[in-house]
Amino acid sequence: MSIRKRLILSNIAMIVIPIFSFILIEILLGIFYYKVLDPKFNDHPPHSFYFFRFGIIVPIFAITNGVLSYFVSRSILRPVKNLTNAAKHISEGNLDVEVKPLNKDELGQLAVSFELMRRNLKESAEIQKKYEENRKELIANISHDLKTPITSIKGYIEGIKDGVANTPEKMERYIETIYLKTLDMDHLINELFLYSKLDLKRVPFHFEEVNIYDYLVDSIEELKFDLEPINVKISFSSNVDCKKCIILMDREQFKRVMTNIIQNSLKYMDKDEKLISINLNENQEKITIQFHDNGKGISKEALPFIFDRFYSADPSRNLTTGGTGLGLAIAKRIIEEHGGEVWAESEISEYTNIFLSLNKKLITKVTE
Repeated sequence: MSIRKRLILSNIAMIVIPIFSFILIEILLGIFYYKVLDPKFNDHPPHSFYFFRFGIIVPIFAITNGVLSYFVSRSILRPVKNLTNAAKHISEGNLDVEVKPLNKDELGQLAVSFELMRRNLKESAEIQKKYEENRKELIANISHDLKTPITSIKGYIEGIKDGVANTPEKMERYIETIYLKTLDMDHLINELFLYSKLDLKRVPFHFEEVNIYDYLVDSIEELKFDLEPINVKISFSSNVDCKKCIILMDREQFKRVMTNIIQNSLKYMDKDEKLISINLNENQEKITIQFHDNGKGISKEALPFIFDRFYSADPSRNLTTGGTGLGLAIAKRIIEEHGGEVWAESEISEYTNIFLSLNKKLITKVTE
């Protein structure tokens, strides 16, 4: 019951109850005086009759008003006290005190809103804490990845200064190594910049309707020119209606996703016959692209984390294979911006599958 209704009903009760009490007492006193004590009082009631009548009705008014005021005020003050205590805890930074509504009235609705605010504040605080931890981790990882090539460059430059590169061949090798290390640093910085922009949702996406079947066919033809010289075979298969498989995508950003996934596969190829296959499947609402390779696979412990930034299942952080540790993290962010999902399956020494799931663009047939 709302507070307004309670107040109205309590005010009505403060009038109605004493009136009914007065009528009832009038009847009972009349019976008691005129029928029990002395029937001779029919014409002239004694002064005690009026005294009892008004002496009882006044306490009834007082008791009725007191009881109703107590219960009505209690139903208001208890929720207010709970909200005050909750506000005090929140002001002190304690966001774990739950606010439970005591009544289904305006104060109960306020308590529900207050509880929702508390949960949002707690969630925001947890997100902020996570962001702070991620920031510290990001700084540590950046420092690590930048320190490695800088240390190498420093060592080669010191070798040149000390005269270690005392032949043209050594000098050329040292300079070439320094150049490659600077390229690695430039690539890392570009990847970091892109990931930060994706994280802040500041990368512009230019979505258009694209036939994903045709897009993959063209992209794989381009990839063959890069992969065949390094003895990697790439194949494509599909079970979709190639004319109706339309999705909304940013062509350039999706190309980056494919490049990052394939480069990640190439880093861990350990078979003599290196194979990469891309499969296109569909259901009623989504299309799924599967990237399969026959590399060394990923352990079950590491599999849930491969799309985290800077994550590497190798504790040495893949100094031999290279890479920034951001390729799959960037791919995941781009797919999420497309409204899709990404996940992986793997078996050690056997294969790794990476799946991209995207919403299909529904096509409406127009009859001429």
